[in-house]
Amino acid sequence: MIKLSVLYPNVDDATFNMDYYCDHNLPLVRSLLGDHCKRIEVEKGLAGLGAPDTPAPYIVCGHLFFDSMADLHVSVNANLEQMVGDIPNFTNAKAVVQIAEVVM
Repeated sequence: MIKLSVLYPNVDDATFNMDYYCDHNLPLVRSLLGDHCKRIEVEKGLAGLGAPDTPAPYIVCGHLFFDSMADLHVSVNANLEQMVGDIPNFTNAKAVVQIAEVVM
């Protein structure tokens, strides 16, 4: 299983519209990626490790799962412009992207 993670850093000037992200962006992404995307998970950051009230390092972490790198590349590359174009509608944060193999 291959996981594409899109992490939105929790920096001082960052804004994030969770309602738009969940109600509009993710359904758009799901429709564009089709059957290649097996599931989507979203994590909303609550806190960091350390002193009480340490802010979470990320506002939101979105994860897309694929059976293979080939499935990821075919579906994401074909729709990247449209997916990236919707980002300003819900955040001004510069995303960190990672592709990983799920081993457990």
